[in-house]
Amino acid sequence: MNLYNEYIKEIEERKGQGLHPKPIDRADLLNEIIAQIKDTNNANRQDCLKFFIYNTLPGTTPAAGAKAKFLKEIILGQEVVAEITPTFAFELLSHMKGGPSIEVLLDLALGNDSNIANQAAEVLKTQVYLYDADMARIKEAYENGNTVAKNILESYAKAEFFTKLPEIAEEIKVVTFIAGEGDISTDLLSPGNQAHSRSDRELHGKCMITPQAQEEIKALQAQHPDKSVMLIAEKGTMGVGSSRMSGVNNVALWTGKQASPYVPFVNFAPIVGGTNGISPIFLTTVDVTGGIGIDLKNWVKKTDANGELVRDEKGEPILEQVYSVATGTVLTINTKTKKLYNGDKELIDISKAFTPQKMEFIKAGGSYAIVFGKKIQTFAAKTLGIEAPLVYAPSKEVSVEGQGLTAVEKIFNRNAVGTISKKALHAGSDVRVTVNIVGSQDTTGLMTAQELESMAATVISPIVDGAYQSGCHTASVWDKKAQANIPKLMQFMNDFGLITARDPKGVYHAMTDVIHKVLNDITVDEWAIIIGGDSHTRMSKGVAFGADSGTVALALATGEASMPIPESVKVTFKGNMASYMDFRDVVHATQAQMLHKFGGENVFQGRIIEVHLGTLTADQAFTFTDWTAEMKAKASICISEDETLIESLEIAKGRIQIMIDKGMDNKNRVLRGLIDKANKRIAEIKSGEKPALRPDANAKYYAEVEVDLDVINEPMIADPDVNNKDVSKRYTHDTIRPLSFYGGDKKVDLGFIGSCMVHKGDMKILAQMLKNIERQQGKVEFKAPLVVAPPTYNIVDELKAEGDWEVLQKYSGFEFDDNAPKAAARTEYENMLYLERPGCNLCMGNQEKASKGDTVMATSTRLFQGRVVEDTAEKKGESLLSSTPVVVLSTVLGRTPSIEEYKLAVEGINLTKFAPSHKLLVR
Repeated sequence: MNLYNEYIKEIEERKGQGLHPKPIDRADLLNEIIAQIKDTNNANRQDCLKFFIYNTLPGTTPAAGAKAKFLKEIILGQEVVAEITPTFAFELLSHMKGGPSIEVLLDLALGNDSNIANQAAEVLKTQVYLYDADMARIKEAYENGNTVAKNILESYAKAEFFTKLPEIAEEIKVVTFIAGEGDISTDLLSPGNQAHSRSDRELHGKCMITPQAQEEIKALQAQHPDKSVMLIAEKGTMGVGSSRMSGVNNVALWTGKQASPYVPFVNFAPIVGGTNGISPIFLTTVDVTGGIGIDLKNWVKKTDANGELVRDEKGEPILEQVYSVATGTVLTINTKTKKLYNGDKELIDISKAFTPQKMEFIKAGGSYAIVFGKKIQTFAAKTLGIEAPLVYAPSKEVSVEGQGLTAVEKIFNRNAVGTISKKALHAGSDVRVTVNIVGSQDTTGLMTAQELESMAATVISPIVDGAYQSGCHTASVWDKKAQANIPKLMQFMNDFGLITARDPKGVYHAMTDVIHKVLNDITVDEWAIIIGGDSHTRMSKGVAFGADSGTVALALATGEASMPIPESVKVTFKGNMASYMDFRDVVHATQAQMLHKFGGENVFQGRIIEVHLGTLTADQAFTFTDWTAEMKAKASICISEDETLIESLEIAKGRIQIMIDKGMDNKNRVLRGLIDKANKRIAEIKSGEKPALRPDANAKYYAEVEVDLDVINEPMIADPDVNNKDVSKRYTHDTIRPLSFYGGDKKVDLGFIGSCMVHKGDMKILAQMLKNIERQQGKVEFKAPLVVAPPTYNIVDELKAEGDWEVLQKYSGFEFDDNAPKAAARTEYENMLYLERPGCNLCMGNQEKASKGDTVMATSTRLFQGRVVEDTAEKKGESLLSSTPVVVLSTVLGRTPSIEEYKLAVEGINLTKFAPSHKLLVR
């Protein structure tokens, strides 16, 4: 009983952390527990019974297999356990959510003992996590005249697993808790620097917000035991930033309901709200858990008697409160009237939170059950040869006669499945679509694996063209946490059918490339739909959606995703870039010009940005599409000229071939298949059979933004504005300032060039600038550390071949060594150039960070409090985001440069340029 003794030792250690026993997922440990249950005289028997009944993970975990097998033996009378009767054994099987439990239930239902068969059938009627092999067994039995199988199919055809669930309460009482003022980042709910603990739900739950906030939530629950605590982003948006299933899990853990009495620390039904609503990615995750997300609109922009906005001395709109949601306020959500009340006073219509589809998610305890339920109902009706009765709310289908299609509308129409209308669908339609490319990243991957196990999935859907498991978020430091988690993750995902950054067999070299860059390379069709486990899943080919680990798991298991077709905002360009400007400045200026045009309203939020770049290849265009996550857009689509798209696909083919040459392809030859698809797409474009994706000329947009390149006359900086008197406006990407704002004297403590926002051109710019500075000043001397993390190994190899890496080596004081990776995070930096391993590095903030209170100038994407740099009591950490040239110069000077210094430093350098297309990029 060595494993059991080790488990008991671990339990004692966890007690010291205020934690309960860790849920069991290992079969070998559970088998030792089962052996002690069978021994009626065993001193540990009562504890073992508790572990077996209440602390074993369900789904397809190895432990679930051992549990299901033992329960089957009890039901058949092969084993007798006084505390677990056959009836109780059936109940336990009903909570195990598929996989081995379904196999056992089918064995029993299709067996010879009619009494047991009927009991098993009744449990099966409540289950939805069935896959092809399970349904094939039922179908075969039915066709062979098995009456129990017929009975199960008839129940499935009526969707009784859904219709017999309890109805949603008409009134839901909540008590409010203000989680923070301004946008609430998912980093507050599930900090990136605690990513290693996400798969241990109870442990990870302890990092939500602050210990003080957790105590306040518990006090509210004690004071209002009949009410749910609603977490609120006051004057902001709830859940911005990373796609964070762990964030919603933490909210559910503290404020939701336990999903099953026999599965610990898995809660559902969280209730969240935000003055400006819920981030689209976060709201999807709330749906996954059967929760409620409310757009409170409790603050509005103040207007005068003429209806004009009232502004403060800085020209910012003044907000006025419509109603209070201060912590401790008791409100009533009425799911029938779809209104929010304070007592008898109606506050706001919240019908968007209670669409027919969302009502189904709430009733079923999450969106997965609806997705799988619909599949089972369709299968059963088809097998019985009947028409499935209308049980689920029909998908909303919007079709406007004579109206053209935006690019995203075209993509969704092409990928739609199960639609009723034969007409083209427009924005607002609820659509189920096939997913072509799926990405899982390493700090959420273990949770994705758990989700796959919980939905009993064992192999990737054949619908998916390609899927990739990254190692980028844990690339900086190969510490004990990474060593414990990552190999296990890579093995699981490799077995599941993904291309993995690390080879479980150790044949090919570990590749820690940034996930978004790899997904951008393996996307070989601009009509593709991509789902990725990170908010920056924003490809410059196809339309990509950052998603929580659960939605990623669903896409991997089923090859599908469900969502409304989003509205689009069209972005075009005019004028010419100044010779000394970089494309990154155009990206920031787009946001600034949009906010100016619409009086501070972010029209990008929750919508698709359809950007007509035309002439930029996928690598360079990705700088724009990637930043759309910071613009709070739902996704983005890049419209390219035919020749540009062909060039991008050729680049992608070359990089996929390198992956094949390294030995990364799997037995299904996924990577080879992607090259074949790229060749087919190139041939279609060249022949004119199917030119590059274009929207229709008469498509309808929510708004249109034309960016004037002529007025961008100095570098643009995204500023966290940490000292803004209005707390709600701190740590937001909406503050874009020109370089001159800082007067050439703002101290910079550290520079970072890396993350998904840079491409090979940025690395070449860095090399050219260093040579320029040495030529102008006689030497390169850094007055602040400069950390450089190339996004991919491919880029490093290309830089080596072209001579640029040698230049960087010349000026560096540290260069990564894959044969001796860092085992501990760096805590101090010297004033020199660091060449770090490809990966996320400082942008992620889960391994290495800048020193607390530093002002960091970076090419990355994160302004959130505590992400790249944490605050001190004396000074708030700042993460100013800019172009590569500004970062380089800031570290050489130790301060922000003046515009004159900047122009001199970039003389003769090949910056990333962009010229608007002269072709009409519409059909």
